[in-house]
Amino acid sequence: MNYQETLSYLFSRLPMFTRVGSAAYKANLDNIISFCEELDNPQEKFKSIHVAGTNGKGSTSHMLAAILQTAGYKTGLYTSPHLRDFRERIRINGKMISETDVVNFVAENKAVIEKLEPSFFEATVAMAFNHFEKHHIDIAVIEVGLGGRLDSTNIINPLLSVITNIGMDHMAILGEKIEQIAAEKAGIIKPNIPVVVGEKQEEIAEIFTEKASSCNSSIRFASDEWEIKSNQKDQLDINTISVEVLNKNNPESHENYLLDLTGTYQLKNLATVLSSVDELRKIDYKISNEHVFNALSQVKNLTGLMGRWQILQTNPMVICDTGHNEAGIIEVVKNIESVKFEKLHVVIGMVKDKEIGNVLKLLPNKATYYFCQPDIPRAKEAMELMIEAREYFLIGDAYKSV
Repeated sequence: MNYQETLSYLFSRLPMFTRVGSAAYKANLDNIISFCEELDNPQEKFKSIHVAGTNGKGSTSHMLAAILQTAGYKTGLYTSPHLRDFRERIRINGKMISETDVVNFVAENKAVIEKLEPSFFEATVAMAFNHFEKHHIDIAVIEVGLGGRLDSTNIINPLLSVITNIGMDHMAILGEKIEQIAAEKAGIIKPNIPVVVGEKQEEIAEIFTEKASSCNSSIRFASDEWEIKSNQKDQLDINTISVEVLNKNNPESHENYLLDLTGTYQLKNLATVLSSVDELRKIDYKISNEHVFNALSQVKNLTGLMGRWQILQTNPMVICDTGHNEAGIIEVVKNIESVKFEKLHVVIGMVKDKEIGNVLKLLPNKATYYFCQPDIPRAKEAMELMIEAREYFLIGDAYKSV
């Protein structure tokens, strides 16, 4: 098979969460354990950082990867889902896995795939671990796919566990209450491995502290440690945002950074990143303030991150952003409100297994809407989305393609 045939084989044969939703989720680690045993357990042959959370884990993972590669470490990065190219999921020092490597992995392991019948995600995780081992990386940043405790990535034994925040998402799988969701995310906490939690949420903080205590693992909450504010007057002045960072434990300490990830929600992610860097320094990673400064100003260039308050063109101004739950959409809307414009046009599509009404009620009604749908079975049909949006006074037409 060539590359396109290989992707078609994976997409058609293996259940994929992005396409079909919870039917692709397997509530155990049996398949990924078996698959990696067939590969001689590559995940045990490189160091790693594990990143979970409801929102922000992708951006946090990319920032950490950018910092590590700027500091001279050969850095693997595994994230999901992809936006345009499957190979976005697996990178080393920002470079995507080659088409040849994807083809060869599937060809070499086709018998295993057909015997185990893994999910698309399980196969992709195994591919990433195999790729990182083969290329002798120094460290990998591994983003959790969904949840934590039973996520396929949770067979690694990382140097550091990171949990960004907890919100209401994937309730059908992770639980209807925020405490249940937090317990699933806390499942990535391992014995004697330090933990950074980005956002301290009083109603669930104890779930993390108790799990860390039972594992004899140190824990810190980044939001207790950093005060970060933007110095930017207008979101669209330039392609970077200037921020001032105060260390709450050392009021004399002030740092200024330029971030090329300009969404306001990145301020929370930055706190998580800074606490994580501090933990890495404790275990003897040589990361200077200059490394951090340089990396944060060019995360997109270093890692290939796309779709986070990304300016696609300026005349007219076109911005791409992603949000997959209420908390994410609140941040998107907050960014829209910080921009000066004469007329707002919103191109939007969703999947049908989300709390769609809860998202639509957050969107501005002084805009023209273009309702469309992703090209997957899980899509909310554009016409249905348009009709439901009218209940929230969001007016526009349905379109067959983005």
